[in-house]
Amino acid sequence: MEVADAHGKNILKGSNVRYTGTGSAGEVLDIKEDSEGTWAKMDTTNLWYRSQFLELIDQREYLRIKRKQKQLKELKEKEEKIEKAVKLKKKLEDVDMSSELCDGGG
Repeated sequence: MEVADAHGKNILKGSNVRYTGTGSAGEVLDIKEDSEGTWAKMDTTNLWYRSQFLELIDQREYLRIKRKQKQLKELKEKEEKIEKAVKLKKKLEDVDMSSELCDGGG
């Protein structure tokens, strides 16, 4: 079975591809054909993509995309941590720390 990408190039198991819809990149784990067309399964998402929406990329481009995706993921994680810290700070601002709450014995 021949599975072609968006440019008519043959996709094989182990090929590096990019999904044109989102720019996600991965290695092809498997290929299949059904009544709806030809499909390739990408390792990074574990999802099947219609081959007509994939494009073959070389190893260098694949590594560049993977590096960029990793950086974006790390940035998102940092933003989430900052957001949590801001929410916690806001909650703590409402805490009454006046001297009336604590009475030192003596």
